[in-house]
Amino acid sequence: MPRTIRFHLDEHCPTALAEGLRRRGIDVTTTPDVGLQGAGDSEHLPFAFVEGRVLFTQDEDFLAIHAQGFSHPGIAYCHQETRSLGEIIRGLVLIWEVYDPDEMAGRIEFL
Repeated sequence: MPRTIRFHLDEHCPTALAEGLRRRGIDVTTTPDVGLQGAGDSEHLPFAFVEGRVLFTQDEDFLAIHAQGFSHPGIAYCHQETRSLGEIIRGLVLIWEVYDPDEMAGRIEFL
């Protein structure tokens, strides 16, 4: 497993979010990158799990999935329209700087 956090952005994330993280040297995949357009939550989380990527989402369904006890490498969640793109990037960079993958496993971080 990598020693630093890697992210996967779900389908509703703007391209600029991935670009902003990549400019900071953060490994990130997007839904189009990995061919998951139109895929349900039940496909995104297993992808993130297999790849060891913290899932960033603004979809409340993932909070319910977490509450049901499913294993995951971590979820970074931000309620829609509560943070600017810059604030989201800063929040994800902070997660990347502070946590290692083992510390994020099974955890939700709210932005």
